[in-house]
Amino acid sequence: MRERRSRVWAGIDAGKGHHWAAAVDETGATLWSKKIDNDESAILTALGEILELADEVHWAVDISGTSSALLLALLAAHGQQAVYVPGRTVNRMSGAYRGEAKTDARDAYVIAETARQRRDFAVINVPAQLTADLALLTGHRSDLVADRVRLVNRLRDVLTGIFPALERAFDYSSHKGALVLLTGHQTPAALRRRGRARLTAWLASRGVRGADAVAATAMEAARAQHTALPSEDVAAQIVADLAAQVLALDDRLKRINKQIRDTFRGHPQAEIIESLPGMGPILGAESVVSAGDLSAYVDAGHLASAAGLVPVPRDSGRRTGNLHRPKRYSRRLRRVFYMSAQTSIIREGPNRDFYLKKRAEGCKHVQAVIALPRRRASVLWALLRDGRVFTSAPPVTQAA
Repeated sequence: MRERRSRVWAGIDAGKGHHWAAAVDETGATLWSKKIDNDESAILTALGEILELADEVHWAVDISGTSSALLLALLAAHGQQAVYVPGRTVNRMSGAYRGEAKTDARDAYVIAETARQRRDFAVINVPAQLTADLALLTGHRSDLVADRVRLVNRLRDVLTGIFPALERAFDYSSHKGALVLLTGHQTPAALRRRGRARLTAWLASRGVRGADAVAATAMEAARAQHTALPSEDVAAQIVADLAAQVLALDDRLKRINKQIRDTFRGHPQAEIIESLPGMGPILGAESVVSAGDLSAYVDAGHLASAAGLVPVPRDSGRRTGNLHRPKRYSRRLRRVFYMSAQTSIIREGPNRDFYLKKRAEGCKHVQAVIALPRRRASVLWALLRDGRVFTSAPPVTQAA
């Protein structure tokens, strides 16, 4: 029988169809290495075999997304914690070991060895039900927004080929009335046949605001072009279909935005997060998904570092003070802070005052906007620490 160890380190190279797991002891010797199908019975069997190797098992994986969701859930159900070893680290550590082969078994061994030698990797926590719901909803919303951008760009490209004057007349990314117009009229001849009065009535019957102004702009574009371009009829059908798809996507986005808002406001930190200027329910939900429990960070600097808002020094010898953008941080959390900062400077308040102060100090717009998210990270962390909502006036300091 194999001698039972006190501690082993298990590294898992996760994949969509299968995983490869390898376990090493204190000396780095491989004790166990097998391929595991990504289904519950196979994972449980492998889990039992690895747990039999030692009294204490340290787990490490290189993917913390959907591919390893079942694996991480089963580990958590059996009281096991796993750390996340980034793929960049695994790639660089592979060069420290003999051979140039690239296999799943080798990657799993490197992950286990890296976890054995380092103790500073982040622990992967299986998200709570509400956080998991928000992760799915915000991810689906991002996909819908990307689809909408693609459809609008395609619509404008096809419309330019048959009616460039009408394509220039409206901003189809934000003008619902223009999209409704394109579902029924796509060519100059069709607009002229309809006439302004009947076009206004047609738009008004479909709930378009400012129907007369939309009709006037469309008729002006129609009078500017009297030439029918090749494949006009086919292109007109494509434009109408694309416009209808964009309108349908808008309805789906409204429904999912409401669902995200209702779900997010069930979070215990929602009121505090949403009180920060520029941080609405959508960005608040994304912050919860990307950062987890924001109040769990040791200090504001750790939160800012997780969002990539703290520069990293690269000094060598006499060269000091060289600060660079970090490479390992949450891109999604960084986007949350930047987008909310951009929104907050539109209205009067302390955020706009700080932005104008930086501009007065000689900073350009981009530099001033970069400085604002770092300050907002400190404010948000302090609000969560104190358990209070944001107010424009500072709280009254009471004597001890």
